[in-house]
Amino acid sequence: MPVALITGCSSGIGRALADAFKAAGYQVWATARKAEDVATLSAAGFTAVQLDVNDGQALEQLNERINQQQQGGLDVLINNAGYGAMGPLLDGGVPAMQRQFETNVFAIVGVTRALFPVLRRAKGLVVNIGSVSGVLVTPFAGAYCASKAAVHALSDALRMELAPFGIRVMEVQPGAIASSFAKNAGHEAEQLISEQSPWWPLRDGIRARAKASQDNPTPAHEFAAGLLKAAQQPKPSRLLRLGNGSRSLPLMAGWLPKGLLEKGLMKRFGLGGSL
Repeated sequence: MPVALITGCSSGIGRALADAFKAAGYQVWATARKAEDVATLSAAGFTAVQLDVNDGQALEQLNERINQQQQGGLDVLINNAGYGAMGPLLDGGVPAMQRQFETNVFAIVGVTRALFPVLRRAKGLVVNIGSVSGVLVTPFAGAYCASKAAVHALSDALRMELAPFGIRVMEVQPGAIASSFAKNAGHEAEQLISEQSPWWPLRDGIRARAKASQDNPTPAHEFAAGLLKAAQQPKPSRLLRLGNGSRSLPLMAGWLPKGLLEKGLMKRFGLGGSL
């Protein structure tokens, strides 16, 4: 039985992926940060693990556990855990950037490094969940967009560095996918929105950006089915784009004049005037 480990399985994309891989005959190690989510996953038949992807010691313990229980190694690792920090870059400052990169970027390296021995044994596949936001950068999501651009770069580097060990790397750039992302992003934004901020008059635009990922979203189960199919190919794609806007938005970023694109995005999120 092939083995897959998926991070961030409490809801949305992560849970849909866990369900899809389990239905396809994989033994799924599903991780979540909160104990109540782990209990739910365990009750659903997954090998559920409580995991903070930023906890190096917990990652080493996870590797030891998989190494003992899965003699054939790990066939698929999906680095899905992440969140969207929303709001003006200067309001969040360096601390918000650090938190965003710790989970969305550094954790990918940390998790993959910890599980490298079991991935090497199975000549497995590493799937990194990026975003079209790493290609089409929008206002009020600078930290998130930067983190996903970094996911693209490190995925390319990992692909070349892991190739000699038979480990493949696929980056996935979702478009709008039905999930709790917007709700969580909205919560993140509300932590920054303050009357003391120079951007206070533009708070409606900040809130609109936090909700943008749920504009006509693709159902999470459809996204998961597409990723599963791609992961099962003998030669998985280097880059997979799935979901509403996953192809059109990068095309816009690549073909529209930069000034015109920025003008349109500024208008869309309330940055057309002066303060």
